Amino acid sequence: MKRMISALAVVAFLFVSVFCYADGRVIPINQLPAAAQTFIKTHFADKTAAYAEKDRDHGIKYEVKFTDGTEIDFNSKGEWDKVDCKYSAVPAALVPAAIATYVQTNFAGALITKIDKEHYGYEIELSTDLELKFDRNGNLMYIDD
Repeated sequence: MKRMISALAVVAFLFVSVFCYADGRVIPINQLPAAAQTFIKTHFADKTAAYAEKDRDHGIKYEVKFTDGTEIDFNSKGEWDKVDCKYSAVPAALVPAAIATYVQTNFAGALITKIDKEHYGYEIELSTDLELKFDRNGNLMYIDD
């Protein structure tokens, strides 16, 4: 009997721990910050949002997933942090000109399918599965194949 109670206590603890750790909750798109809503309307009006999630893990962040698999991460102000279009190109307006020029010159025909703002600059992923890291000025720092 003591073993069963101990086992149930462990299971209950794990259950509560998992739900406390997973702080993200699904929210309606209209509850995203205004900047995020405008961003979606401006750059992704042709896509259908599947859901939005508000996460409080390390400060407030938002994630929006679309029915085609596209994912966008926003910070607490609604500014985009990462755009992952999986198999299609990210909107050209999101890619700094120097990075777009570098990719067109050195990887003709490749699409930029993901762009992620980092503390040092940008990380992008191409349709060829190459990952490129650029500094804030658009200078190539690293290629990861």
